[in-house]
Amino acid sequence: MDAPSAGCAFEYLIETLNDSSHKYFNIPKLGGTKYDALPYSIRVLLEAAVRNCDGFLMKKEDVMNILDWKTKQSNVEVPFFPARVLLQDFTGIPAMVDFAAMREAVKILGGDPKKVHPACPADLTVDHSLQIDFSKCAIQNAPNPGGGDLQKAGKLSPLKVQPKKLPCRGQTTCRGSCDSGELGQNSGKFSAQIENTPILCPFHLQPVPEPETVLKNQEVEFGRNRERLQFFKWSSRVFKNVAVIPPGTGMAHQMNLEYLSRVVFEEKDFLFPDSVVGTDSHITMVNGLGILGWGVGGIETEAVMLGLPISLTLPEVVGCELTGSSNPFVTSIDVVLGITKHLRQAGVAGKFVEFFGSGVSQLSIVDRTTIANMCPEYGAILSFFPVDNVTLKHLEHTGFDKAKLESIEIYLKAVKLFQNDQTSSGEPEYSQVIQINLNSIVPSVSGPKRPQDRVAVTDMKSDFQACLNEKVGFKGFQIAAEKQNDTISIQYEGSEFKLSHGSVVIAAVISCTNNCNPSVMLAAGLLAKKAVEAGLHVKPYIRTSLSPGSGMVTHYLSSSGVLPYLSKLGFEIVGYGCSTCVGNTAPLSEAVLNAVKQGDLVTCGVLSGNKNFEGRLCDCVRANYLASPPLVVAYAIAGTVNIDFQTEPLGTDPTGKNIYLHDIWPSQEEVHQVEEECVILSMFKALKEKIEKGNKRWNSLEAPDSVLFPWDLKSTYIRCPSFFDKLTKEPVALQPIENARVLLYLGDSVMTDHISPAGSIARSSAAAKYLTNRGLTPREFNSYGARRGNDAVMTRGTFANIKLFNKFIGKPAPKTIHFPSGQMLDVFEAAELYQKEGIPLIILAGKKYGSGNSRDWAAKGPYLLGVKAVLAESYEKIHKDHLIGIGIAPLQFLPGENADSLGLSGRETFSLTFPEELSPGITLNIKTSTGKVFCAIASFENNVEITLYKHGGLLNFVARKFS
Repeated sequence: MDAPSAGCAFEYLIETLNDSSHKYFNIPKLGGTKYDALPYSIRVLLEAAVRNCDGFLMKKEDVMNILDWKTKQSNVEVPFFPARVLLQDFTGIPAMVDFAAMREAVKILGGDPKKVHPACPADLTVDHSLQIDFSKCAIQNAPNPGGGDLQKAGKLSPLKVQPKKLPCRGQTTCRGSCDSGELGQNSGKFSAQIENTPILCPFHLQPVPEPETVLKNQEVEFGRNRERLQFFKWSSRVFKNVAVIPPGTGMAHQMNLEYLSRVVFEEKDFLFPDSVVGTDSHITMVNGLGILGWGVGGIETEAVMLGLPISLTLPEVVGCELTGSSNPFVTSIDVVLGITKHLRQAGVAGKFVEFFGSGVSQLSIVDRTTIANMCPEYGAILSFFPVDNVTLKHLEHTGFDKAKLESIEIYLKAVKLFQNDQTSSGEPEYSQVIQINLNSIVPSVSGPKRPQDRVAVTDMKSDFQACLNEKVGFKGFQIAAEKQNDTISIQYEGSEFKLSHGSVVIAAVISCTNNCNPSVMLAAGLLAKKAVEAGLHVKPYIRTSLSPGSGMVTHYLSSSGVLPYLSKLGFEIVGYGCSTCVGNTAPLSEAVLNAVKQGDLVTCGVLSGNKNFEGRLCDCVRANYLASPPLVVAYAIAGTVNIDFQTEPLGTDPTGKNIYLHDIWPSQEEVHQVEEECVILSMFKALKEKIEKGNKRWNSLEAPDSVLFPWDLKSTYIRCPSFFDKLTKEPVALQPIENARVLLYLGDSVMTDHISPAGSIARSSAAAKYLTNRGLTPREFNSYGARRGNDAVMTRGTFANIKLFNKFIGKPAPKTIHFPSGQMLDVFEAAELYQKEGIPLIILAGKKYGSGNSRDWAAKGPYLLGVKAVLAESYEKIHKDHLIGIGIAPLQFLPGENADSLGLSGRETFSLTFPEELSPGITLNIKTSTGKVFCAIASFENNVEITLYKHGGLLNFVARKFS
């Protein structure tokens, strides 16, 4: 919700910001010193509670519980109204279909359908459903001499370097001079382009037309998803608060981080913190920007869109204090992985993590968002970095308006949500504090034969010496002591060089997998720049190469001005496919090969990839080390891994002065500055231009703009659901459940995956029969996920999991018994028969019914099958909330009782009556057709849940509000 709720109990806290007409809730006034002791993340929860306090969905008691976080953590449930939601296409379809159907229902009830809109901003990205139909066959089918894994769809096989200069063929969009006589510094190298990267001329780094494969894929994608895309476009036109990010723009987490984040919301001159929940697993990334957010299920997201809060247990907050300064040679990758390792060991599962301390300012926004995104690695709900000066500087580089930035800073400081590591008073108190000294994170490499064998850079020389001594094995080479100092002279390009054990003969900078963070590639470039300026060079016999993971890497290396220096040291771009780490290295010179053989030398390869098994790079190179890109350049300059960077120089400058690694290693501040100014700014500028310009196919896509969506009765993708079929203007009295049959008799730990439709549509399933009857072939079935906008398909897919164990059947199968006839049928077919006979249904279950991930159709599906109640020993709380939200009664056996102990077979009929005054936790009498009477608990926890149930669920409740 945006502006304060009508009748807000805390209106007296509303003030005007001292620099403008902006209004805000001055939350610190509410709690004084108690507020100052709250973690920043809890302060965001408190502000949302105060702003949305209406006495019903958000009570004053909830606000005070959050304010008393120190004593109430882990003990109370609190509501939370996020400022916005984020949807991707699969989860967005059912939500928007429900809103479209609600407009129909409101009109039927005599209301104005134009009033039906999401209660908060909802951003929907379409790019999650891309399938690769065409790929660069000529490239993909090229032989893979390195023996690497087969390439997956959409990925290129390695390319051989072309021996001659190739012009860029004069593409009209390249602004460079592209004739063969004016090639850039990459002349002689052909850079192949891969899918989903900026298309750049390999010589002038300017955009060129999209390749034919991309255009073909987009064409097929638009054809396959035309119905859904038209519906999305209609939704963005008629609903306020709905923004659709068209296909071809970017995935949900990228859009959230790079384009949709507000940091501070401004609605009707009212300021409040940005916060978000959504259905994408990467939602937690935004906590690195000081935006509270985490991933939830589709039904929770839809509930927020309908104006309801989500419920969470007031969490413990673990304070993570970062102290000290990083080792000068530590890269961002080292820091991120080091912090992640500490958090995993600290046990932060199910908790908030919040960062503070002098070391936080040393982390760039890229580092912070990466750490926040790795929450699943260490189990935290989220990892929060409060807004500070680093955040504001990043926002400035991403194109935030200066006036907007000023109001953000003033507001956040006014409500004490701005973190200043120099502040000594009013520090938050945490459930526990873990300290991570950045000094303890050391730069390391992996090798010489396995990725898991980590070696601190400071120990590299002694470790390599130990490897020479050890027996042949994972770490050993067993070189006789008297031969360990042997050297072999070689002649190369008219000069004499000496090779020895530890000599580097291959050095490859690769920006794939673990080294895709821009900071480490820029660090390599800046180190190369300083090395060249100091007069250092790489020995010519070393096979050096630079293989960026995408054209964007080439772009920012060029725009930052470091590419010529990398080239000067021999690190020229060779392509964008897998290369060195799958063995695709250019052959070593005969002089090197002969020397290695003659001296039985243990020579080395150093690369920033992820594979270093013995002999993988080249069968004559026995020691291979994985290192960060700047260390690859450093070892290439040193010419050996048998070096102690702390005490031994890399080389000498033209005057004979020793140059050490610390002399040319770029500081984190230097790297972050270049990253923000050259990478972030250009990326965000390109993204915003792309969104503003739009997509030609999307722009030309025809879609209706009518108030009501014109449903196509022949469509098998988009269908008006039947949730509102029996909706009345006023809720009717609760009806008794009489002579209900048991649709399924289930055991313990039935998961939402057993209930909700998922995956491919089996050819023998009820959903397949439905689609076949509409003229579709099995090839056209697609998946349940793609058809989430069709309730007829989804209902037929409910309880269709082949691993479902129904006690009526006695084995795993998506079947049940229709007791009036005695037939064994698909669950849907049995439910359909019961509905035709006017017989209500219930489900019997054991403990932890509905455990697992949140699934909206795990509640919607049973409702449309005709299930009126579930009777279980216990529930997963989230799923129980979903049942209430759709209009299914959650009934619970008394403690110590279950179907077996009560002698229930499931073949009886069941009847119960609800009292007029339904109250939380009330006990109900249930009668069976055998004459047995037993008690069960109506598992409603509060009056809000009872209200929703009396209305027949959340959708009906909201529809009546609009009528």
